[in-house]
Amino acid sequence: MLLRRFRTYSLGLVTLAVAATLCLAATASGFEAPAAWSVSRQMIVVTTDGWDANHGSLRTFERDGTTWKPVGAPADVTIGKHGSAWGVGLHPVQQDGPTKVEGDARSPAGIFRIGQAFGYAETNATALPYRGLTASDYCVDVTDSPYYNQVVDTRQVGEKAVAGATEPMRRDLHLNGDHAYRIGFVIEHNPEGRRGAGSCIFAHLWRSPTSPTAGCTAMTDETMEKLLAWLDPKKKPVFVLLPKAEYMRLRDAWNLPALL
Repeated sequence: MLLRRFRTYSLGLVTLAVAATLCLAATASGFEAPAAWSVSRQMIVVTTDGWDANHGSLRTFERDGTTWKPVGAPADVTIGKHGSAWGVGLHPVQQDGPTKVEGDARSPAGIFRIGQAFGYAETNATALPYRGLTASDYCVDVTDSPYYNQVVDTRQVGEKAVAGATEPMRRDLHLNGDHAYRIGFVIEHNPEGRRGAGSCIFAHLWRSPTSPTAGCTAMTDETMEKLLAWLDPKKKPVFVLLPKAEYMRLRDAWNLPALL
C-alpha cells in the first residue's frame, strides 16, 4: 500500500508510527493487512472435521461488495490420505497444527491462488488459462530438481529433467486409463518451489467417494465441470482448505464466508 508523501517531516513520522502499530496488531491477530486475497471475488472453500480427516465439504462463494454470498450447493470431496497440514500460500504462517512436507499424503491447508486449468482434451471452455496435456507432460515432485513443483514438457526440458518424477499428467496413457486428470486445475501451493514443502497440488476428479488422494482435492466430474465453468480469472479466485475448528478461529480475521 502506497503512503502519501507529506510536506512536514513530523507528520510523516506520526503516520509511519500509526501504520506500524496497525501492522503489528494485524500480524498478532493472524491477519495480514491488507490480505492478499482482499481483491478476490470468488472463493472455493473446503472444510474437514479435523487435521486427520481425509474427506470434506466444498462450497463456492462470490463477493458482492464486502459480503460473501454462497453459490450453488455444497459438494463432497476427498483430500489427502492422512488429512491436511499448513501449506505455503497467501496466508500468514501459522504455528499450531501440522506443516505440509513432501510425501506426507496431506493436502495443504490455508488460502491459495487458483492457477491454470488442465485436461486431456486440447481445449476447454473454461475462462481459466488452460493447458491441454500430452504424454510428455510431467509434474516434478523430485525435491532437488530445478523444476520442483512445476509442470514441464520433456520435449522441451529433456527426459533427464523428470527422472524420478511420479506425476505423469496424462495418467490415462501412463497409468492404465486413469481419468483423475481428465479435467482439473492447479492449486498454487508452494508457488516458489521451496524444497521439500510439497508439490503438484491439484483439484482433480476422484476415483470414488471413499478414495483419498496423495495431497490433492478430488471430486465428481459434475462438481469439477461446474467449477471450471464458474471460475473467472478476472475475479481473482482463491482456494481455501481448513479444518472446521481452524476455519471458525480465523473466519473473522481472514474475512472468510459464513458457513451456513
